[in-house]
Amino acid sequence: MLNRRQFLQTSLVGSSLVALQGFGPGFLARTALAAPTADSPGAKDTILVVIQLTGGNDGLNTVVPFKDPLYGKYRPTLKLPEAQLRKINDELALHPSMTGLAELLQDGALCIVQGVGYPNPSQSHFRSMDIWHAASTKEHLSEGWLGKALHRLPSASAFHVAMPNEPNWLALQGGPFKVPALTSLDDLQFRLPAATSADQRAQREVVENAVKRPADNPLLNFVQQTALNTYENTRRLREIGRNYQPKFPYPQNGLGNRLRLVAQLIEANLGARIYYVSLDGFDTHASQANTHANLLLELSSAVTAFFRDMAARGHRDRLLVMTFSEFGRRVQENGSRGTDHGTAAPMFLIGGRVRPGIVGEHPSLEKLEFGNLKHHTDFRQVYAAVLEKWLGIPSAPILDGTFQPLDIFRS
Repeated sequence: MLNRRQFLQTSLVGSSLVALQGFGPGFLARTALAAPTADSPGAKDTILVVIQLTGGNDGLNTVVPFKDPLYGKYRPTLKLPEAQLRKINDELALHPSMTGLAELLQDGALCIVQGVGYPNPSQSHFRSMDIWHAASTKEHLSEGWLGKALHRLPSASAFHVAMPNEPNWLALQGGPFKVPALTSLDDLQFRLPAATSADQRAQREVVENAVKRPADNPLLNFVQQTALNTYENTRRLREIGRNYQPKFPYPQNGLGNRLRLVAQLIEANLGARIYYVSLDGFDTHASQANTHANLLLELSSAVTAFFRDMAARGHRDRLLVMTFSEFGRRVQENGSRGTDHGTAAPMFLIGGRVRPGIVGEHPSLEKLEFGNLKHHTDFRQVYAAVLEKWLGIPSAPILDGTFQPLDIFRS
């Protein structure tokens, strides 16, 4: 019959194994997680934060060709007044809600890639999202481009900072481990099944003394060390969550909260180089104006706060934020003061080492394809640049082909 201490130690071992099973990369068990310094392992590695704009963002009212008379012709009720726009140059401007990103553009930290898409585009949310996620137009897709990238990033991990009930996106599948989905730092806590405070004190004692009493069994020794590492790492995570003070105020919205969590994870120096976040609601078939304005405000304010917070902590030149959406919207607004599924749209890249300004020409409003904008940049050219120039890994095996990396980074 087990005595109380044996029961607690058994519970501890079992909890360790559950922690390992639940988080495929095993970062809590293997990461030193000491207070990060400039010389910490991985402290200078580049970081990629991908923001998925779910639903199909209307690129024409995001990057606005306000001087083109066809813009007003096709958008009689959705046309944005020139006086309210955030001017990029004499012909293009950002949506009025995007004050923060307009400031980042002025600061040299925003690159806008125009006319992004792929040949023979699908206007199905599911199919087009799969194509963007897998970086492939094959029929049967089971691996994502980021999942495959993780195979080539030694010792790196990734996080999906998710909304409640958000799916496990294809982009993250196919890697060497299951990418954990987090909604808060509490999801990373190593919870010992203690019923009372006395039990908790006893369990802490078990953890702290675990490696002081080596067992004859090498497997048990491994589990004891794993338990200790996991316990210490979760203690550090609790401290970060409790003490984190942003250098720049985050907006009180969903994306702001998720990017604040990404910032905390970066500060924890867990070895993650890829973070995946999404913002839903861009399928604006009806009454688009207010919905789209609010979504772009949420995007712009959250990304700006995140970038300024990270820059103030010394991460400006190692951070890259990339936005994408599965497709744009049709050029002609519909009868419900909205827009239907389209094709090409812009991508945003934010970071200290991006080439600021506009990359590529705005798609012509005169030469449409079945009422949609024609793409002139394949999204896999952007991916190729991110993989090769930012993450430092070959792109061809991941993209199932050779795509010329787009010139989006400073030399």
